[in-house]
Amino acid sequence: MGVINLENERDFLNELTYFRCGAAVPFAGRYRLIDFTLSNMVQSDITEVAIFTRNKYRSLMDHLGTGADWNLDRRYGGLFILPPDWNDPTDISKGDLRHFHNNRDYFERSNSDYILISGSQFVATCDYKEAFQLHLEANADVTLITTYVAEDKPEHQACMRIEQDEHNRVTHMTHDTTNPQLFTGVYIITKKCLMKLVDQCIAYHKENLFTNGIIANLDSLIVQSYKHRGYSSFIDSIESYYRHNMNLLSTDHYKSLFYQKPFVLTKISNEPPTKYRNEAKVISSLLANGCDIKGNIKNSVLFRGVKVQEGATIKNSIIMQNCTVQANAYLENVILDKDVNISDGQTLVGSVDKPYVVPKRKII
Repeated sequence: MGVINLENERDFLNELTYFRCGAAVPFAGRYRLIDFTLSNMVQSDITEVAIFTRNKYRSLMDHLGTGADWNLDRRYGGLFILPPDWNDPTDISKGDLRHFHNNRDYFERSNSDYILISGSQFVATCDYKEAFQLHLEANADVTLITTYVAEDKPEHQACMRIEQDEHNRVTHMTHDTTNPQLFTGVYIITKKCLMKLVDQCIAYHKENLFTNGIIANLDSLIVQSYKHRGYSSFIDSIESYYRHNMNLLSTDHYKSLFYQKPFVLTKISNEPPTKYRNEAKVISSLLANGCDIKGNIKNSVLFRGVKVQEGATIKNSIIMQNCTVQANAYLENVILDKDVNISDGQTLVGSVDKPYVVPKRKII
């Protein structure tokens, strides 16, 4: 069973999450952040996935639908979106423990004995079958998925670091920034152990399953680690979102994320191919289907249905779905959310460290 827990995710995406949760933020021209987590689960043969949502989940529900695009529209198992439903008057649970407590029947009805829990801000392509096999062989209670980072970035500051012995058993979890071994927020846990930790944490008025249940019990639990190898990124801020979109303009980065199994699935949209008009000039950019291009584009990511009029210039920018950039406008280091209209002759310039962000449906 898979659980995507959105309760404790860090959100510094500002304008991009005015109208949606972080998991529903568009990424890389045609995807949403949750697509990577969901695809990894499905491609690892997990056919029963629950999503714990807290707020601003309308956009997420619209994107996921019945789960058909991830082959999760099935008679048994499938996709379950579980918004907050706190109706038990005797409930004393707090934090993300409320989701586990109030959806206890969901876990008890399932035939699954193991649960993979993840957030949505770790972007990678991971096949968890090998990690699960190691979990079984070690008879572990918990297996943490880790990744190695060669260069520490601001988005890594909040990540826990793993310390382990020669047998890959986790001994400590710290915030030591000199340790390049990061916990991705993804872990496998036996269902019996999970429900025991949930009850224990609630009984002692705790709020966080991972911190108060797993980290606090490293001495008594068998907790091991499994290292993910391959492309990975963490997105929890405007700066990290912008940088990792721009990184995908590198052929090597793009291929390492999208040309490796398991492949990333997303909601199908039947758009026509992009039209490059005679006056268009496009260099080192990533464009999705349905665009109509008459202007100049360089080092930018354009989502589906973007229209760029003649004489307009877009540099180092991210333009989301159905935006229109009128003639002679100039955009540099800019992020436009969906359905934004930039008027004729307008100039918007941000910086690499602080891109200029325009919320959804604005007219400038």
